[in-house]
Amino acid sequence: MLGFLTARQAGLDDPLRLRRAESTRRVLSLKLNPDRDVDRIHGNGINTIDIEAIEGRYMLSGGADGVIVVYDLENYSGQLQYTCKAVCTVGRSSKYVHKFSVETVQWYPYDTGMFVSSSFDKTMKVWDTETLKPAEVFQFEGNVYSHHLSPIARKHSLIAVGTKEPKIQLCDLKSGSRIHVLQGHRAEVLSVRWSPRYEHILATASADSKVKVWDVRRASGCLFTLDQHNGDKSKASSEAVNTAHDGRVNGLCFTGDGLYLLTTGTDDRMRLWNSATGENTLVNYGKVCNESRKRLQFTVSRGCSPEFVFVPCGSSVAVYGLHTGELVTMLRGHYNNVDCCEFHPDYQELYSGGKDCNILAWVPVIRASDVEEETKSANQLQVSREIGYWQFDRPKGFLASGSGSET
Repeated sequence: MLGFLTARQAGLDDPLRLRRAESTRRVLSLKLNPDRDVDRIHGNGINTIDIEAIEGRYMLSGGADGVIVVYDLENYSGQLQYTCKAVCTVGRSSKYVHKFSVETVQWYPYDTGMFVSSSFDKTMKVWDTETLKPAEVFQFEGNVYSHHLSPIARKHSLIAVGTKEPKIQLCDLKSGSRIHVLQGHRAEVLSVRWSPRYEHILATASADSKVKVWDVRRASGCLFTLDQHNGDKSKASSEAVNTAHDGRVNGLCFTGDGLYLLTTGTDDRMRLWNSATGENTLVNYGKVCNESRKRLQFTVSRGCSPEFVFVPCGSSVAVYGLHTGELVTMLRGHYNNVDCCEFHPDYQELYSGGKDCNILAWVPVIRASDVEEETKSANQLQVSREIGYWQFDRPKGFLASGSGSET
């Protein structure tokens, strides 16, 4: 650490190098925090969570019970041990609650006053956070598996929606209508994801084993379909041509810079793709257990060097090196299968939700040197206070504070 500080002071290092190094160290030290609890509200498994990017303070969760919860992650108590409280809930008693399982929740990227949820009740609802009432409701013909708003879009306000139908629906927040359909898949669309680099680029994953990348400004079909064999027909059977996986593809995630796309499938494989060319980078992550027949929510770190991937794997969360494929560690703490996880880039923390109805907080471990420095600082502060009290507060003519005899 001193080497980084010295190099930064001398102007030898990039300003972000120290930040990346410390972020990486924190991610590598993630542990289940016994001092931080999250209110247990859901009566059934937790399918999806999302942390807003404006303040990094509020977290959404959606469960198989149809309930949506908003949590405040801030620690107001000042105590080491605290609970992240549920500040509001769309519970079973609300007339606006989803009738069936909530599959995806997402904050509006520019304002915490609005969020969007989609469900197996064939609806997607745009909520007013203040009133907890839907400002808009979109109806679909089949179950909704996934939706996503672009985190960077300025020229459009489209929500991409994947349903039981093989068509991807594009819904416009401004007009409140479905304005476009993307056709090309042959089975239900399990996951959709906008690029964080280009606002018109969309990736979609389907039960037909295919992942397609679209430019929504074009009307002539997708830009390309990901091929796990990179066009080598000698390695692919006729059924496996232009397939990303040998099973259902139920997970999509772009890296923070949008240069790479990660996919997961029920063939127990995870693949890393160049998002510009569609090339399979052939990084080998080994067997990545994937038993979910619905959307799997996994996440990638941001601000680290190298970056890491967090993937639900049974009742654990597996942590992989993004570009090496190395299994770094397994985060164990849930009592049942994990269905979703979300990375908090501001504090390098991870939150995970599962079928055990719990949301767990994985927090970087404070280094021993940090603990020693904090203890030393506290002791120094106490000594300073005592000295200050003795020097400035004792009555004139007394030998010691508060006692003694006159001279």
